[in-house]
Amino acid sequence: MFLLLPFDSLVVNLLGISITVLFTLLLVFIIVPAIFGVSFGIRKVYMKTLLKIFQWATLRIERGAKEKNHPLYKPYVNGIIAKEPTSLEEEIKEIRRSGSGKALDTPEFELSDIFYFCRKGIETIMDDEVTKRFSAEELESWNLLSRTNYNFQYISLRLTVLWGLGVLIRYCFLLPLRIALAFTGISLLVTGTTVVGYLPNGRCKDFLSKHVHLMCYRICVRALTAIITYHDRENRPRNGGICVANHTSPIDVIILASDGYYAMVGQIHGGLMGVIQRAMVKACPHVWFERSEVKDRHLVARRLTEHVQDKSKLPILIFPEGTCINNTSVMMFKKGSFEIGATVYPVAIKYDPQFGDAFWNSSKYGMVTYLLRMMTSWAIVCSVWYLPPMTRQPEEDAVQFANRVKSAIARQGGLVDLLWDGGLKREKVKDAFKEEQQKLYSKMIVGSHEDRSRS
Repeated sequence: MFLLLPFDSLVVNLLGISITVLFTLLLVFIIVPAIFGVSFGIRKVYMKTLLKIFQWATLRIERGAKEKNHPLYKPYVNGIIAKEPTSLEEEIKEIRRSGSGKALDTPEFELSDIFYFCRKGIETIMDDEVTKRFSAEELESWNLLSRTNYNFQYISLRLTVLWGLGVLIRYCFLLPLRIALAFTGISLLVTGTTVVGYLPNGRCKDFLSKHVHLMCYRICVRALTAIITYHDRENRPRNGGICVANHTSPIDVIILASDGYYAMVGQIHGGLMGVIQRAMVKACPHVWFERSEVKDRHLVARRLTEHVQDKSKLPILIFPEGTCINNTSVMMFKKGSFEIGATVYPVAIKYDPQFGDAFWNSSKYGMVTYLLRMMTSWAIVCSVWYLPPMTRQPEEDAVQFANRVKSAIARQGGLVDLLWDGGLKREKVKDAFKEEQQKLYSKMIVGSHEDRSRS
């Protein structure tokens, strides 16, 4: 049997007291408030304090750069090329008018027309509006995270010390705390849903399932120090409907699920994710697909239709973009979820990148690396808008309905509405897009000729 020296005994006692105090603080200030859905306002005070520090740091960098006569890097928020929203026909008219002086009603091909396509090609190479949506959003100010600072060479000694202090706080205090909270939330989710799954179907099981999910998601939200502002909560999705939202990060799920009840849709995974999925589906009718089933559009549509037709089941949560976009825009919505005929509840999610970049660049970072970046950021701050429910109009097809919903989300969230497919993140441009431009040009030429012939 080992004998502890007085010093060793003191260290053990101090360690035990520290763990007890930490657990008590977690229980009182985080876990219990998460269970009851209340907040003490500590995170908002923390956010306001950070904002003041960021403002001071930015001013100090600008002053230092001015003293050394160095230019500051400023990101081009709206792109490096000023683009006017004009049509192909209008621009070619202008080119012909300023060049050969011929009007567009000339049916022949004009050599000067190629200048339009050359300019568009060069603009795309210099300022591609698609691929830049798959990289982190650039900041105009520094948030004391080295990965978001382009002016680090102008940091003063005082700022360097402040940055070092921030590193210690984020990695030595916030990171262990957040890991503990995440572990607590996931453990409770697996345990709670497994236990609830053994109960007979009925109101009691539904009630417990909803609140177990809600409690665990709220704990996980606190593990990211997420500060979320929900707007128009009277429009929250209801049973028998489909909730669609723009997609920036895997944490979009817990952002929404910490304020409502949803049935998740996704592919069955292995490992820890598989354990969580199997536990969740015992307590709630989530819609999980085998890998071989995901590509079967008809099977997926049938499963989703069966779910929404049962008005007792929770609304389905879907991200129609199919990939993560950097929260500056909304890209093409896949039409599958809009063919079902259910009521669609649009939701716009907008993150504030000042405190931490929520975008998951899956082609650059794995899930573990991404979560580590999230947990070592200052906080995750975002706004969520619940838009009024929308239904498909008689004259609309699924694509038109999807575009209408997408436009509403982009408009509310202050995002750029793009028609491009998010699949371009990993694939080449489809020939159909090229053919569409060719058809547009040929139609312009042939159409002008036909109009002149009729006249």
